[in-house]
Amino acid sequence: MASTIAVVGAGPGLGLSVARVFGGHGFDVALVARNKEKLDGLVTDLAQAGISAAAFPADIADPAQLTSALQQAAERFGRIDVLEFSPLAGLEMVQPQDVTLENLRPQTDALLYGAVTAAQAVLPAMREAGSGTLLFTTGSGAIDPVPMLASMNIAQAGARNWALNLHKALAGEGVYVASIAIGVMIGDQAPEGVPHRSADDIAQEYWELHTGREKAEHVISA
Repeated sequence: MASTIAVVGAGPGLGLSVARVFGGHGFDVALVARNKEKLDGLVTDLAQAGISAAAFPADIADPAQLTSALQQAAERFGRIDVLEFSPLAGLEMVQPQDVTLENLRPQTDALLYGAVTAAQAVLPAMREAGSGTLLFTTGSGAIDPVPMLASMNIAQAGARNWALNLHKALAGEGVYVASIAIGVMIGDQAPEGVPHRSADDIAQEYWELHTGREKAEHVISA
């Protein structure tokens, strides 16, 4: 039976590239995001590359939907061996002094509570098997806050802290956890002076983290 990666927050950029890299190494791919039509398009793209994939639509900010989607994925493919979590909660510009519960909640619901929900949906089976990988994607603002992204930084910093703590706690159980902070614009091109990396290039580093299984934190830089 092939190993399976669940890409939570799957889209046509980094998520698709991560799916291609792992799928290219023989993994089945479970794609989780809100828009079923877009997910079906990604499944078609992967199928054309000879990669077995399926779509599991869910609102990542809805714990019941996300848990159900990952349970369905595990039933479809056997179990989830790798979880890659990289959703977007909207790039809302909020200065630190303007953070409110109202503009913070969408970020925490998706980026922090979503990460916890996704992990708890797959972690029991990983711990029972004594193997598994959890890769949590944030931005570099989780480490060095960017004032105009204050609400996002709060949620991502919480997810980063928890991922690092989880890495420590599960180190002896065969389950590898890493926080990945992306500090560049993702794309083949960017405005002059803006550091960038292609999604395919970045995705290869996810594979190297999964196979190396050592670093608790990795920063993607130019």
